[in-house]
Amino acid sequence: MTDADLAAHLAQVAGQILLDVRDSGLFGPKALGKAGDQTANQFLCHALREQRPDDGLLSEEEKDNAERLSQSRVWIVDPVDGTREYGEARADWAVHVGLAIDGQAAIGAVALPGLDGGVVIRSDQPRAVPPAPPQLRMVVSRTRPAAQAVAVAENLGAQLVPMGSAGAKAMAIILGQADIYLHSGGQYEWDSMAPVAVALAHGLHASRIDGSPLVYNQSDVYLPDLLICRREHAEQVLALVADVSA
Repeated sequence: MTDADLAAHLAQVAGQILLDVRDSGLFGPKALGKAGDQTANQFLCHALREQRPDDGLLSEEEKDNAERLSQSRVWIVDPVDGTREYGEARADWAVHVGLAIDGQAAIGAVALPGLDGGVVIRSDQPRAVPPAPPQLRMVVSRTRPAAQAVAVAENLGAQLVPMGSAGAKAMAIILGQADIYLHSGGQYEWDSMAPVAVALAHGLHASRIDGSPLVYNQSDVYLPDLLICRREHAEQVLALVADVSA
């Protein structure tokens, strides 16, 4: 399999595993998130070590290994992005499988198993992104929307669209459900790497909220802010972020 095929296959199978764990009926909501995370993580990590033994690996659910810092190719995975939404049987959770090459988000697949029939959006198979409507839509956290994002949305006259996982938010732009994803409330590399690879492959803008590039496979995996949007909106959004942050 190519790297892109492997990423998509792993994301799809991990998503199905998570659905099976949830549908077993054996876990309450809190235990379900932990069981799903650990089960999907074991599958992803064992499969990647079998299929790409010479590559590095960073997972939210694995103890970090500093050896990855000396490797050019590093897989970065989030077995369940949006654990709360997964446990509540919502649709806005995701599985992230991505490959960073020399610190750049090179290849990614984001599975959305909660959507009807399940969907996997891949960096190597870009689809047409629907045009933006007259009133822009900004996806924000459904539990704690960032103040900067709310302020920027007000300046743009944009509609706020509450949603769960980072992957679901980023993919909402590709699916035509939103136009801007602005986040400043704290994230880690596994929250954004695969979605960023997919977004870039679809011609979208992706950066830090100060406009600087997103760099992966760092010793400190905290990567707290993110902007994904259509390229034609990026300059205006970045300027507004600077204004509301001043």
